[in-house]
Amino acid sequence: MPRHKLMSDTEVLDHALDLLHARGPQALTFAALAGAAGLAPATLVQRFGTKAGLLRRALLHAWDRLEHRTAELGDAAEPTPDGAIAFLSGLSEQYGGIDSYADALLVLREDLLDPEVRARGAVWRGTLTRVLDGCLAGTSGAPPGIGGMLATYWQGTLLWWGFDPREPVADHVGHALAGFLRAVLRTPGGAADPT
Repeated sequence: MPRHKLMSDTEVLDHALDLLHARGPQALTFAALAGAAGLAPATLVQRFGTKAGLLRRALLHAWDRLEHRTAELGDAAEPTPDGAIAFLSGLSEQYGGIDSYADALLVLREDLLDPEVRARGAVWRGTLTRVLDGCLAGTSGAPPGIGGMLATYWQGTLLWWGFDPREPVADHVGHALAGFLRAVLRTPGGAADPT
């Protein structure tokens, strides 16, 4: 008779991501995950094969969660500049404080080293661009490619916030993106389009 899983792979991978974010990729071992998930290391080896396989599955699981959150926020985004700002501010909330953001950068390194995982980032950029283009499509003064520009500016905003995290990340992102859009969304006469 086959044994039933007491914990789904998704639940185990949630624990793996907690370890990745708390202690970095080098800390994601079968022993550490067994302790966090309450499963035997041998059980985890049967499910994930190797440490590299476990890391890849955890990274892909993180992308699944991010894509789900992106779709959720994107579906709710209003087709306005404020909707674009709310969308990116909502995505920024996942970082929490500076420690969490710094830990996420350690995980990003692993994303960049794995071609399959890196490809997920390229697809996600396209999703961000489409949502942002949709938010700004009816906005006077919006130049072609504004969604990609705003997504790029958002990523820079997050990095600069990391060096001076005096306010919550979502607030910082909201203020910075509003300023960027005021500067970019200008009518031919030079007046800023209201956001």
